[in-house]
Amino acid sequence: MRLQPLIDSFGRVHDSLRLSVTDRCNVRCFYCMPESEVRYEKRSEILDFEEIERFARIAVGLGITKLRVTGGEPLVRRDLPVLIRNLAAIPGVRDLALTTNGVLLPELAAPLYEAGLRRINIHLDTLDRGRFEHITRRDDLPKVLTGLARVKELGYRVKLNAVAVKNLVEPDIVPLARFAREHGFEVRYIEFMPLDAQGIWDRSKVLLADEIIAMLSREIAPLVPVPDPDPRAPATEYRFADGGGTVGFIASVSKPFCLNCNRLRLTADGKIRYCLFAIEEDDVKRLMRSGAPDDQIAALIRHNVAGKWLGHEINSSKFVPPPRPMYSIGG
Repeated sequence: MRLQPLIDSFGRVHDSLRLSVTDRCNVRCFYCMPESEVRYEKRSEILDFEEIERFARIAVGLGITKLRVTGGEPLVRRDLPVLIRNLAAIPGVRDLALTTNGVLLPELAAPLYEAGLRRINIHLDTLDRGRFEHITRRDDLPKVLTGLARVKELGYRVKLNAVAVKNLVEPDIVPLARFAREHGFEVRYIEFMPLDAQGIWDRSKVLLADEIIAMLSREIAPLVPVPDPDPRAPATEYRFADGGGTVGFIASVSKPFCLNCNRLRLTADGKIRYCLFAIEEDDVKRLMRSGAPDDQIAALIRHNVAGKWLGHEINSSKFVPPPRPMYSIGG
C-alpha cells in the first residue's frame, strides 16, 4: 500500500523534521535569550532519547527523510552522540544534520562524526572577538574557531549561520564570506526575526538580504543565483561569479518562503509545531507518556500538519509573535 504523504491543506508535502533536544544554552545571544533569569523547563519535562527516537521513527514512517538536531544548544545535552547514532540508523533517514553554536565542538566533533553525523551548521555572526562577546555575552570565539578547524579536519560539510542585525554586523558581512571561501564553508545570512525573549525585534533592525547581496557583490565578486534551486530549501543560494564558493540567504522577513515550507518541529518538551512562528502546538509527550500506541502518535503528527497555516504574516498587521522564544522552540 502506497504511503500517504504528510500533506497540509495547501498541498505542501512535509519531509523535514527538526528535533530540539534541549532548551538550555551555554551562550546568551541578545536576540534569542535574556542575560539572566532564563526560564528553562524542568528536566523531567524534557523528552528522553528513547522518546525522541520513537517520535523520529514514527515520523520517518510517514514520509520524513530529513532530520536536524537543534536546541537551545544541542551539544550541552549529555551523551548526544548516542542519540545521533540511533537517529542515523533509522531506515529511511536520508539526511541527518545538527545546528550548534560551536563552543563544545573541540571535544565533541570527533564523537559525533563517529556516531554518523556528517553535516553541521555552526552559528557564527562575527570573527571579531569583542563583537562576538557583545552578541553572545560570552568570550568563546576562540573555542568556536578551534571547533571549526576540527570539523574541517574531520571532513564535515559545514555551513555558517549568521544573524543579520542592522547597525551591528555590517563590518562582519564581508570578512565572514572571505573566511568561508578560504575554508570551503558556505555562509548563510539569516534576517533577524522576531523570536527573541525580550521583545527587542523591530523591522528597522533587520539587515535585508538584498543589502547583503549588494555588499558582497561590490566587495568580493558579483553574486549570481545558483541555477535549478530546490524550491523548498529555506535558503536562497548564490554563487560568486569568480567561482569562489556559494552564499545562502534566509530572507524570512523580506522574502518569506512559507508557500514552499516542508518542515515540522518537535520541541524539547514534546510539542509538535508546524511553524517556527506557530501560536498553537500539539502535545505528543502526553500521548507517549500515557502509553499511546504508534498509530495515535502518527495521527497527531498528521493532524498537526493538516492544520498548518498558509504563512506567518510577519509583514502584516495580523502578525503575532509566538509565545515561546527561539531557544524554547528549537532552531
